[in-house]
Amino acid sequence: MPSVRKYRRETTEISCCLKYLLFSSNVVVWTAGLCVLAVGIWAWNEKDMFSNLAKLTFIALDPAFVLICTGTITFIIGFTGSVGALRENTCLLSLYALFLSLLLTFEISLGILTFVLKDKGWIKDQATEGLRAFIIHYREDPDQQNLIDWIQEDWLQCCGIDGPKDWDSNNYFNCSSSAIGSREACGVPFSCCRRRPTELIKNKQCGYDVRKEGYPVERHIYERGCLRAGEDWLEAHLISVASSCICILVVQILGICFTQNLRADINAQKSKYH
Repeated sequence: MPSVRKYRRETTEISCCLKYLLFSSNVVVWTAGLCVLAVGIWAWNEKDMFSNLAKLTFIALDPAFVLICTGTITFIIGFTGSVGALRENTCLLSLYALFLSLLLTFEISLGILTFVLKDKGWIKDQATEGLRAFIIHYREDPDQQNLIDWIQEDWLQCCGIDGPKDWDSNNYFNCSSSAIGSREACGVPFSCCRRRPTELIKNKQCGYDVRKEGYPVERHIYERGCLRAGEDWLEAHLISVASSCICILVVQILGICFTQNLRADINAQKSKYH
């Protein structure tokens, strides 16, 4: 009986599809991280933060600092993933998988913590303290000011934490500040004002005096606080938010799996030359 020669398919070849999929996707992440980092550094430079360290008191509430941290992390992850895949560098790929694993663990832990504490008031207390800090320091940082204006006017259409009265916490808008000549005393920022149908340009003085007793004109401001508005928004968009979070987690899990497969292929190829 003639012998039958068996052919075995080579299984140690590096998948070009997998390699360039990781490379191209992480180039996008790398570029995005670099852009975010550049915007954060530019914002800090505009505020002269690098030469005036005294302004770092409220760094945790500084949107530019958040951008710098986010951009740095994203840039490092994208760099290790793209260069590691392109150069078939197992050390960089190992770092990339490690970073993704740490990020995934943090996100899952944060999700579990949020679910456990959602009925205990801790999250609400943290949101309240964060909003209060933004209100107190409203005039001290243009980035914080722009952020709270965006939240009140464009995102949630709200005013203050529980209502317009919360702006009494700010020295400029406190009703007693009229004694020291503040024109904004007993008022609210313009972002609390509802835009009138015929208004083409937003009136930056629309919030003046609206909290004074006997205010003669109907108040065209948002009466709902941002805390309640945020809860309503989250309830209305819960499915889309949850779906987005799940998609992000799935992408990260796939990234880890693809990286491990690529590392295994590279190591298998290297073993043939030793």
